[in-house]
Parts: sequence; structure tokens; C-alpha cells
Amino acid sequence: MNKKKWMVPAFAGISCVVLAGAALAQTPNASRQVPKEAFTLRRAVALAQQNSRELALARAQLTVAERTAALNRSDFRPNLFTGSGAAYTNGFPLGAPTAFNLSYVQTLFNAPMRGELRAAEQRAEIKRLSVDQMRDAVILRTAAAYLELVQVRSALDLLRKERSSAQKIVDVTRERAGAGVELPIEVTRSQLTAAEIEQRIVQLEGREENLEGELRGLTGLPPGEPIEVAEERLPQEPEQSTSELVALAMANSLELKEAERERLAQKERVRGEKGGYYPSLDIVGQYGLFTRFNNYDEFYNRFERHNVSFGIKLNIPIFSARTSAAVSLAESQLRAVEIDLQKKRNDVELEVHQKSRAAREADATREVARLALQLAQENLRILQARFEEGRVNLRDLEKARLEEMDRWREFLNADFSRQRTQLELLKSTGQLARVFQ
Repeated sequence: MNKKKWMVPAFAGISCVVLAGAALAQTPNASRQVPKEAFTLRRAVALAQQNSRELALARAQLTVAERTAALNRSDFRPNLFTGSGAAYTNGFPLGAPTAFNLSYVQTLFNAPMRGELRAAEQRAEIKRLSVDQMRDAVILRTAAAYLELVQVRSALDLLRKERSSAQKIVDVTRERAGAGVELPIEVTRSQLTAAEIEQRIVQLEGREENLEGELRGLTGLPPGEPIEVAEERLPQEPEQSTSELVALAMANSLELKEAERERLAQKERVRGEKGGYYPSLDIVGQYGLFTRFNNYDEFYNRFERHNVSFGIKLNIPIFSARTSAAVSLAESQLRAVEIDLQKKRNDVELEVHQKSRAAREADATREVARLALQLAQENLRILQARFEEGRVNLRDLEKARLEEMDRWREFLNADFSRQRTQLELLKSTGQLARVFQ
């Protein structure tokens, strides 16, 4: 009997759930009311790498550089041409039009052209590094926007709670001023506090809207689609000294690798232009099918219908003003690239020192904000206990709650600043992509 009594309400409850589900399914906007999967940081970064226009442009430029190198390489590979010609001849045949011809050309040795080819290959590698550099920039922008959106929304939640507490303080102060316990200026002061909170809410709502738009642009999400972010933290990297970070940056910096590739490209150009003082060698061949239409048989002792020539073409430079000028230009460009490479090494080392120091400062600021928050929370608990005992009024309690929320917002700001400096340091040392693999 007891079992049946238990089953009746259970059956009724299940029936209500089923009916509610059926009603929800019949509602046109039911799908919009279903909460969506959280938009994680890793998913946002992955979508940004797939849909970034800047990254797509960098990949297209890499393809152009690779095709340019392939075009320069084609001069050293077999090239076969065919064609035909026709011309009216009156008298001695001045030209040699053929009914059908084949031409073969292949460069075996040409130092300036070989230098251009090797330089083009190095610049294709530079474009490949540019793709990686753009990938890191996209990851940094996406992760920073995501983490800031998390911080802004948490701060908005706190400010909306602060608005409620500030309004309570305004109401209590107004009552006390009406009773002659408080001066009218205190009412104005409490109203100013409430207005400042409202101002910060409006500012943060605008920032939230901008960050959502930036994330949609980076990740390719459709306009108007809500973005549900999850509170996440970057993985904690092992503690590293500044000298270790500098060594990592020198080994992994994409900017330095690009500059080094450019130096190699210029060295290949110098080597190639200096090779212009030496002979060049080509393989050439030709086949021609002649006809009697142009009176060859009348002016030559022996007419041959099928004609073939095949051999090598050797060009020996005796004096070339262009070669000496090209060598001077390539050497000056190489010196400029080497100076730029050294400057970039110094810049990278200085940047890592600055960002390492900024990361330590951000850690210290976060720790101060954490302790200030902890102190405000303990003070609020003490005042809450005193309020329940009737030893503290509501206004003092709400002021303590406002202070605790302020400390929360300061902690959120310090925590985001710390994560932002961590992202920038990871990018400078070439470790950013590894974090999101």
C-alpha cells in the first residue's frame, strides 16, 4: 500500500515533465531557450585559427612566394617549345619559316639566376614563418579578448550587486536625514556613490559589447549569436629565470628567424651576383621541318626537309658594368640586413627583460589585491555578525559589502592583467602556440 502511495505522485510528476517537454517542443522559439555549450577558450582559439582573415592572407602570401621560387627554378629545368611559321618569299629566302619546329632550352649554369632562385627559396621560408607569426598574433588577440570578456562579465555581476547595496544605503540615509539624524549632504553623497556605480555599469556594458564583436570577428561566429564564456585560467608555466626566458626567445623568436632567413637570402644574392663574372652554360636544341614553298631548293645546292641542331651555348663575360653594379648593390643590402638582425636580437632581449619584469609586477599586484579582498571579506563577516546582534546598523553593513565588491573587482582586474602579461611573455619566447595545441 505504501509502495502504491509512493508511485502515484511519482507517476504524476513524470507525467508533468513529459507534458512540459511536449509543450516546449511545440513552441517555435524553444530551441533558443536551450542553453548552449560553453564557449571554451581553447575552442575560441581553434575557431580563430580556422577563420582568421589575416591568417588566410598570410597563407596566400606564402603560396605566392612558393610559386615565385618555382618560377625561378623553371629556368634550370627542360623547356620545350613548338610552333609553325609561314611567309611569302620572292627571290632569295631571307628568313627561315618552318612548317613545324621544336625548340629545347635548359640552363645548366648561371650564377646570378641561381642566386635569385636560392634567395626566392629563402623568402618562401620567411613567408612560412610569417604564417606562424600571424598565428601567434591571432591566438594572443583571441585569448586576450576572451579572458577580458570573462573579467568584464564578472565585474558587471559585482557592480549590479553593488547597485542594490548602494540603493539600500540611499534609502537608509534618506530616512535618517528625514528623522534629523543625518545631514542632507549625506544623502547627496550616497546618491553620488550610486550614480558612479551606474556609470561604471554602462561603461562595462559597452566594453562587453565591443569584446563580443571582436570575438565574433576573430572566430567567425554569426552576428547576434550569444557568446557564453567559461571562466578559465591559463596553464601555470614552471618558474623560469630571466636568462632562461631570453635563451628561449633567442631560439624560438619567429621575428629573429625571419631576419636570419633574410640574411641568408641576401648572402645567396651576393654569391650569385659575384658568379656573374664567370661563364654561363645552356643546353639548346632545335628541329625544323622545311617545305619547298620558299624556294630553298633553287638557291641551295642540297635541300634537306628535316633539320636538327643540338648543343651547348656558352657565354663568357669580358666586361659587364651591370655585374659590378649588381654585386655592390647586393653587398650593401647584405650589410643593412645584418645590422637589422643585430638590432632585432637586442630588441628581443630587451623585450623579454621588460615583459619578465612586468609579469613579476603583475604577480605582486595580484597578490596585494587578493589579500585586500581577503581582508574585506573578513571585515564583512565580522560586521554581519554584529548586525545580527544589533550592534551595527544596515548602512554600515552595506558599506562593508560595497567595499568587499570593490576589492573583488580590483582582484579581477589584477588577475586579468597578470594573464595578459603571461600571454605576451609566452608569445615573445615562442611558447604561445604550444599552450593551445
